[in-house]
Amino acid sequence: MSAHSYQNLEVWQRSIELTVRVYGLCKLLPKEELYALSDQIKRAAVSVPSNIAEGQKRFTTKDTLHFSSISLGSLAELETQSILVHKIYDLEVGSLLEECAIISRMLHALIKSLRQRI
Repeated sequence: MSAHSYQNLEVWQRSIELTVRVYGLCKLLPKEELYALSDQIKRAAVSVPSNIAEGQKRFTTKDTLHFSSISLGSLAELETQSILVHKIYDLEVGSLLEECAIISRMLHALIKSLRQRI
């Protein structure tokens, strides 16, 4: 694997763009959410590409699978928190949730292919 191979993964690239969008969404939240929901949603978003990258840099397929699964869990957190943002603050998150669904399918495919290697 090359030094930046994880950066060539479409799932990593899309999750980076998703994280940028989440940061934009958080700017729309009230200041009272700075250390609450805003912080949580940012952490979940950052965790998705971060764990994809970490998993790709591990030496075993089992480790890569583990970190890919963590990314999937973080994505589920992000989806849940986005739904909360919509329900509490009536902010539009539909396109964000659609992108989460696409990334989720991509992660599931990655995980499936990793499981076949074990």
